[in-house]
Amino acid sequence: MGIPVIDFSKIVGKERADTLAEIDRCCEEWGFFQLINHGISEELLERVKKVATECYKLEREQGFKNSKPVQLLNHLVEKKSDEKENVETGKMIIYFLANYRETMKEYRAELKKLGHKVMEIMDENLGLPKGYIKNAFNGGIDNAAFFGTKVSHYPPCPFPEKVNALRPHTDAGGVVLLFQDDEVKGLQMLKDGVWIDVQPLKNAIVINTGDQIEVLSNGRYKSIWHRVVPQTDGQRRSIASFYNPSLKATIQPAVEKKVEDATKYPKFVFGDYMSVYLEQKFQAKEPRFQAVEAI
Repeated sequence: MGIPVIDFSKIVGKERADTLAEIDRCCEEWGFFQLINHGISEELLERVKKVATECYKLEREQGFKNSKPVQLLNHLVEKKSDEKENVETGKMIIYFLANYRETMKEYRAELKKLGHKVMEIMDENLGLPKGYIKNAFNGGIDNAAFFGTKVSHYPPCPFPEKVNALRPHTDAGGVVLLFQDDEVKGLQMLKDGVWIDVQPLKNAIVINTGDQIEVLSNGRYKSIWHRVVPQTDGQRRSIASFYNPSLKATIQPAVEKKVEDATKYPKFVFGDYMSVYLEQKFQAKEPRFQAVEAI
């Protein structure tokens, strides 16, 4: 058993209504789903996998952080000068890092567009005006919302029963867009008291809803507990992007027609919520809402 998979290309055309309904059901009943045919090119995704894997291997090489190329790069950064150095030692590493930066910049731009589309679908399904969630995250200031990407690698573990790769938690923010490993599993979500694998699916984007979507939807869409369990074989790559409110944004349940009772969750500033979350990330989420209400 795995989480639902949605063909995102069907959001346009005669199957739009059915696809909207399926996404709505996934947000209500699962909080996790995978998108295929999402519009991000396979060529770009393959490049992202390549640079992420190569960067990890490079960083793990013996003595990498103390190597001459890295020392040179640190020196150039500290100088804060646009003048080129008359040296050749660092050419390869600097070229690689530049390639990594440009590839990830292109990927993040495409992923952010996808995030906007997903949030607009949530708007529509919740009966909210187009752009409601995005505007709430911006806090009234264009492009103020946070969009960050974290690249992680989970090495194989010979004793997986003795450790956690990542403890169970819900995500503090809004919408998470995950580009996970094609082959090595490890991510699990909790549904009806059972831990379910978020199955590897080549070049799919996993969507999961965070605490702020739960608040904005007044509990109709829940943030879901998830964890990463260690694997004995294979190294798992995880590239998670977080679309979160600005720290200054005020978050509260939406008040339009389909979200009837706007009193289930408090009104709060997201930065205050994050202060509570950082101390209680791996604890029950309900006390977090209670704590932020008292601030």
